[in-house]
Amino acid sequence: MRGKKLLCLAAGGGRQGPIYAAAGADVTVVDISAAQLELDREVGSELKLDLRTVQTSMDDLSMFSAGEFDLVIQPVSTCYLSDVRIIYAEVARAIRPAGVYVSQHKQPTSLQASSDPSLRGYEIVQPYFHAGPLPPVEGSLHREQGTLEFLHRWEELIGAMCRVGFVVEDLTEPKHAELDSPKGSFAHRSAYVAPYVRIKARRVAAGKASDQSSIVFV
Repeated sequence: MRGKKLLCLAAGGGRQGPIYAAAGADVTVVDISAAQLELDREVGSELKLDLRTVQTSMDDLSMFSAGEFDLVIQPVSTCYLSDVRIIYAEVARAIRPAGVYVSQHKQPTSLQASSDPSLRGYEIVQPYFHAGPLPPVEGSLHREQGTLEFLHRWEELIGAMCRVGFVVEDLTEPKHAELDSPKGSFAHRSAYVAPYVRIKARRVAAGKASDQSSIVFV
């Protein structure tokens, strides 16, 4: 990590940024919340880490130069914006060719499924082609109360990433499943419905990206 220019996107809170800064990266933390960024500054000061904080929305990285970053790390956050394509396009511009983009997302099925189990398990209660923000929730362990959340289909999560010039190199599902946990708990539900997906993608050169875009799937 030493010497790498790394963007922690929508990642305020004093966790990701300081970890990568401690590993030697040149870290910039972006978040829309001033309070979250203040936590990064506090942790950075306490541990004597040099990191930069920028307050902006994840879909507006216009303050950064094209190809400024070697890596972009984005924890779960795309669910809070309606159009993931704009986020991907901003990341594609801000990352250098061959740069790595690691992002984590809420799986569509997890956002479709009920929070509480029925006699048949956790049931699909929201349509896959849901338009607009999801209905508000209270007491949910897999969604955030008081926020707007949007369901992004797999075509959007992966297809849109490829269409702006990324090649997916790996995909993992962080495991939170514990089948013997109490019914209705986060771990029990995760045994039936995987909550997250983590994607590693690499930015390809503009020419290679345009070559790939000419291939049409029907």
